[in-house]
Amino acid sequence: MESHFNEPQRQSPIGVLIMFFDTLRHYIKALAPLLVLWILKFNEVNKTYIFLGISSALLIIGIVAYLKYRNFTFYLDYENEEFIINEGIFNKTKTTVQLNKIQQVNINQSLIQRIIGVYALDVDTAGSNNKEGEIKAISHPLALELKSRLLDNEKKKKPADETTGAAIEANESQPFIKISLSSLFKMGITSNYIKSFWLIVAFLGSIYNHIQEFMNEISIDEHQVDSYINEKAIFRTSVTLILILIACILMINFGRTVIKYFDYKITKQKGSLLLSFGLFNSKSTIIKPEKVQITSVSMNYFQKKMNILELKIKQATSGEKEEAKSVIEIPGCNRLERDEILKLLFNKIPQKGIMLEPNWRKLGFALFLTIGLPLIGIYYIWKWNPVDMMPLSYFATFYVIFVGAIQFFKFRNSRLFINDDFIIRQSGAWDISNEIIEPSKIQAITTSQLFWHKSINIGSITLHTAGGNISFQLGNYDMIKHYVNLWLYEIETSDSNWM
Repeated sequence: MESHFNEPQRQSPIGVLIMFFDTLRHYIKALAPLLVLWILKFNEVNKTYIFLGISSALLIIGIVAYLKYRNFTFYLDYENEEFIINEGIFNKTKTTVQLNKIQQVNINQSLIQRIIGVYALDVDTAGSNNKEGEIKAISHPLALELKSRLLDNEKKKKPADETTGAAIEANESQPFIKISLSSLFKMGITSNYIKSFWLIVAFLGSIYNHIQEFMNEISIDEHQVDSYINEKAIFRTSVTLILILIACILMINFGRTVIKYFDYKITKQKGSLLLSFGLFNSKSTIIKPEKVQITSVSMNYFQKKMNILELKIKQATSGEKEEAKSVIEIPGCNRLERDEILKLLFNKIPQKGIMLEPNWRKLGFALFLTIGLPLIGIYYIWKWNPVDMMPLSYFATFYVIFVGAIQFFKFRNSRLFINDDFIIRQSGAWDISNEIIEPSKIQAITTSQLFWHKSINIGSITLHTAGGNISFQLGNYDMIKHYVNLWLYEIETSDSNWM
């Protein structure tokens, strides 16, 4: 049955429970010190007072939750093209969101909401750090219909052939991309090594501190311990620990990827993309292609061999803190699926055009910062406090080779590709990323040139968008200025509706 969103309506009646738990959570945060005091002095406090206090608090929370439910209404003002939410108990609040400013609608379901059988719907624009509108308890069919109304991307046209129109609608209701469990497994074991490594290091560091404290409390003969340790034992232990560390990293990556992106589906819906995924906390997100600011396609060597990649979509944000939260990730899709998504976002597959390369001085400066300065620091530390240099020299050699290789590949992969419709910035050492933007989405352009770079005609450029910045350092400055003039002209003459 089609809902009449032009009339104010409330959330699902069962949503009172969601309001109750949400209010209870806020009260627990506010009264946390008092609750801790009650727990510590539980035996000293009269149990009757505790029971009466808890019962009164729950009663008050229940009344507040019911009033929140009763006073919360939402509707669509079709005449003014606005989405309106009224809420509040004593202080009434009216939130008005223009439909053409909505860039993203999320349908989420936490564990409690899944048990109760309701969904949450968030409306987001680029105007602030918070969600402009949030409905915490709504049925799934109603949420799907409301988000369709909020993000109606195409003009309503009567199809020339009713059969054809029905076929198109049926086709769009079916997912055209499904990320399989095997693809998520491949993605999990080939990505996020550094994040998982530092997570394990932090965990092991905490365990090590506890062990040290325990060792200090008991008396252990160090010479007796050293007699049981030999070089072979140290080598075997080191190899075992390295293998365990690698296994833990792979397990953490796989578990995190599967839990977050389980059952990932992408569906076409009236010119928009509907993304749904999640194992415990399910999430559904709708995005408008014209609101997309930066699209990033990344792949490393292993992923290239397995024909998988990660695609990230950045929309307009209100600040750097919200930038990371607003990134929409599509992990584990193959090259054909990537092309289908890019066609929906840009109506064509972006092609690399003229290539700009960085000057070799970019590599030299990076090597000086990451290798030269640390080695100079180590040398002066050793000069002031001489120690055995043999172990330190092994570490320094490994560091120079490892960091030098990273900086070399970063320099070799750093490119800026330009054609009439797209700008593509390529970067990365291991995970090679291609960030794609359209010139009409640029908000501002910053160019810079140090005075000692003028004679060799090199400079840097930063493209500012509502979804983040893209920078390219030490390229041909004449070419950079030429394309800056073209982009500024296109920005002034463009009528794209990306906000």
